[in-house]
Amino acid sequence: MTETVHVAVYEGLSDWEIGHTLANLRGGVGQASPGRFEVRTVGPTTDPVVTMGGLRVVPDMVLAELRPADSAMLVLGGSTGWLAGDAVTEPFARTARAFLDAGVPVAAICGAVAGLAREGLLDDRAHTGAAAEFLASTGYAGGALYREADAVTDRDLITAGPTEPVPFAREIFARLGVYSPAKLDAWFRLHAHGDASAYYELMAA
Repeated sequence: MTETVHVAVYEGLSDWEIGHTLANLRGGVGQASPGRFEVRTVGPTTDPVVTMGGLRVVPDMVLAELRPADSAMLVLGGSTGWLAGDAVTEPFARTARAFLDAGVPVAAICGAVAGLAREGLLDDRAHTGAAAEFLASTGYAGGALYREADAVTDRDLITAGPTEPVPFAREIFARLGVYSPAKLDAWFRLHAHGDASAYYELMAA
């Protein structure tokens, strides 16, 4: 059965932060169940958005239509809008709350982590982000749970800093069971460390 991972898209999306995740979700080499996941993009409207890298993306659906029961995970990339807590990104943070309340995982990187901090979603979960000082500027109450790590998973929430797209993808793949543990280790060694031997481990039956 195909499961859907929903990926938020909005103006100025930091597209490189979710690149490894998207490139491997739909059928990466070595997957436990190739074709198990499909990706659908979710925008504030169905109007095209332009990412920070200049890609023009037409959302598959609008945020108001998204229901946790229809999703395997919500992925939130960074954008300058998250830094200001603007009217476009705030509804995505509220949707993240609905997902977590329903037991459906959420993955956030870079500025999206700050948005979830403002929403109060990091107050009782271990997490990481761009920097402890940066998240403290949101006024959130979870500073004691900040971890100096590439990426952190606590229950159904995954967080990562802006320079860690590969560890971010690794945590997503682990939570969704995209790869077996051994294959996931090989995938990470290949993409994070350029370990050529890991490619052959991924290719092995």
